[in-house]
Amino acid sequence: MNTIGAPGADALARLRAMQAADLPVHGGRTLAYVYDSGLPDVDRIGREAVAAYAGSNGLDPTAFPSLLQMENELVGFAADLLDAPPEAVGTVTSGGTESCLLAVQGARDSRPDVDRPRMVVPSTVHAAFLKAAHYFGVEAVVVPVGADFRAVPDAMVAAIDEAPERTVLVVVSAPSYAHGVVDPVPPVAAAAAERGIRCHVDGCIGGWVLPYAARIGREVPPWTFAVDGVTSISVDTHKYAYAPKGTSVLLHRSPEHRRPQYFAHADWPGYTMLNSTIQSTKSGGPLAGAWAVVQSLGDAGYEQLTREVFEAVDRIVAGIDSIPELRLASVPDSTLVALVTDGSCDAFTICDEMAARDWYVQPQMSYAGQPPNIHLSVSAATLAHVEELLTALADSVAAAVAAGPVSVDPGIAEFIAALDPAALTDDDFDGLLVAAGLVGGEGAGLDLPDRMAEVNAMLDLASPAMREALLVAFLDRLSRPSRRA
Repeated sequence: MNTIGAPGADALARLRAMQAADLPVHGGRTLAYVYDSGLPDVDRIGREAVAAYAGSNGLDPTAFPSLLQMENELVGFAADLLDAPPEAVGTVTSGGTESCLLAVQGARDSRPDVDRPRMVVPSTVHAAFLKAAHYFGVEAVVVPVGADFRAVPDAMVAAIDEAPERTVLVVVSAPSYAHGVVDPVPPVAAAAAERGIRCHVDGCIGGWVLPYAARIGREVPPWTFAVDGVTSISVDTHKYAYAPKGTSVLLHRSPEHRRPQYFAHADWPGYTMLNSTIQSTKSGGPLAGAWAVVQSLGDAGYEQLTREVFEAVDRIVAGIDSIPELRLASVPDSTLVALVTDGSCDAFTICDEMAARDWYVQPQMSYAGQPPNIHLSVSAATLAHVEELLTALADSVAAAVAAGPVSVDPGIAEFIAALDPAALTDDDFDGLLVAAGLVGGEGAGLDLPDRMAEVNAMLDLASPAMREALLVAFLDRLSRPSRRA
């Protein structure tokens, strides 16, 4: 009888030991990356469903008909939620980025007559759409937003009309990630429809919570398929559907809108490949986890969780008034809150101070004249801890005021200013990483500081292009194989 060898016997124990250094995914204190319902049974159901289907393969829906049934039911639930017409169809993807990629790819391939396709997006659009533009050769026309961080319809239409014959897609957000506000979807969608152009609404972050917000009586701007001209919507089930990572639903108004998304290939000696998503082989686990959680919670469960998350948001927003050094960057339409300082302290130090108090909040860099800010993705599980959060924020702000604004060594600032991101060498990268304290001396590995304020301040000085180059270099250095002796 074969047995597991000694070297692998303690793998699970080692896994748990490594995981202890990660951010907590439960407890409502991690306000980025994870979304916590605060319901242990929901988490358990999702995990058990993922485990039950971990070995199933979503490549062929006829081989695993239960996966097809779960996908159709999950898409149907989302279609009902988002006011989709009877003929609407959809696909479960691996997450919001894949849904966004497919929305762009499908729009491009729906217009084979266009040699140089373009899409019009607001400057607050999620970076996944710029990734899609990069991958699929679609020109992204980025339009500045207004002072309220929302897309400006007239500016969007003007950008469309610069080359309407080449424009294959217009994108708006519900809400945008950085500031949590919903774009004015109706006028943009109407203009796109008038010109025969697809309009995608990125509801990845808000799509599973805004419909329930409307049901419980909160004011929500129109953005669903009820808006004429909206042709597709992405909504992530691993966010506010509180399902395990990673699933998203991409809905199309009709089968005709979805068809260019499909890929088939028979001209080779193997099986005929037929894919609805970018992936071919894919575990059935995430789909099963999402289906099980949605079935378990249902409309009543999501309405209750929505009441809880918005109560948390409202209490956080009200509590900010008692911290004079902080203000809202914008009044949130959804569950995302962005905070800026009055200049007496800096956002990056506040983030470090919050981490020291076992709260993870996300720093966002300055952009287009707007200062750095502190980003909170609020979950239902945060409600029970709002007073602790506000106390930690007030204490962190006081500590940041006492410490004073973070500064960057003038030599490093000068070095950054002199660099050309298009002509950086490995020596330039390594020299800056060493100067910033991200790595040790020559040949040394990463030496990450416990506090990131100075590093973030250094990155904030850099142009977006330079910031990208520096972080790519950092990721390259971070991601090196651990070789066996």
